[in-house]
Formats: sequence, structure tokens, C-alpha cells
Amino acid sequence: MTENSWITLAAQLVHGYGVASGRATHSPYPQGTIALQTPHFLELGLDLRGYYPGTLNLSIAPYDLQLRQPRWTFPLVEWFPNVCETFSFSPCRLVIKEVSVNGLIYYPHPDTKPAHFQDPSIVEVLAPYIGDLDQTSMISLEVKAQEIRIQSPGLTR
Repeated sequence: MTENSWITLAAQLVHGYGVASGRATHSPYPQGTIALQTPHFLELGLDLRGYYPGTLNLSIAPYDLQLRQPRWTFPLVEWFPNVCETFSFSPCRLVIKEVSVNGLIYYPHPDTKPAHFQDPSIVEVLAPYIGDLDQTSMISLEVKAQEIRIQSPGLTR
């Protein structure tokens, strides 16, 4: 596996909780978690200001995504009073209608995440705003092979 190896997966856009973007009606974070977290990540050396302040939730079922060696990991970031989480990020690409868009896998570590269980086959991605996306959009998700492990029952890549 070379440093520039990519794994390509078919992905389907699915509805998320709406907490990251601030669209959830009963969220304790009305401006959205990404908007609240962005200044903290900037202080730690990762600039998210070029990305839409919400996540694309992509199902890669039947596969699960696991971290191998993510590009960035920030342990125990206190981004809201009494909320301290560990986050990892890894570069990715989305290919939609033959257009490639650079993004980041956004991975709040489940062991430090206070709520909102996420199915392991759902990948949260930060990307610039992409219009005209819906659940019928065909999306290819490309991830860095040395940073991400893709698993399925009986299969590991």
C-alpha cells in the first residue's frame, strides 16, 4: 500500500440528526456543533472554515469505517461547557456526477461522544457546500488506505 492509495466506496446520502448543522429543532446547540467546534480546531491547527458547517452523512453499508492512522486526532477538546470529546479527521474525496470534491472524514470518537449514537456504516464528511444533493444522488467516497480501514463481516481492507 503506497502513501497515496485510495479506497473507493459507493455511498448513499442519509438523513442525520441535524445537530452538526444546527437544523435539529431540539438541540442544545442551535448554531450547530460544527460552528461551535470550528474555532477550537483552528486553534489546534486544523482550519475548517472552507467547509459547510454541517456534515454529509453517508452510508457505506454493508461496510464499516474504522480509523487506522487518521491525519489529525485532537484528544478531549472542550468545545462547549462541560462537553469534552476526542475527534479525528482524515482527508477524503467525494465524486458526484463526475465532479471530485475534497473533504474530511469527521469522526467524533464514540467513547467520548455524549449522545447521538452513530451506526458504524455511517461516515460523517465535511465538505464545501454542494447543491442539488438528495438521497438518490450517486456518490463515490474515496478514503486514504493508510488512514482508514474498511471492514465487512469476513472482509478487512
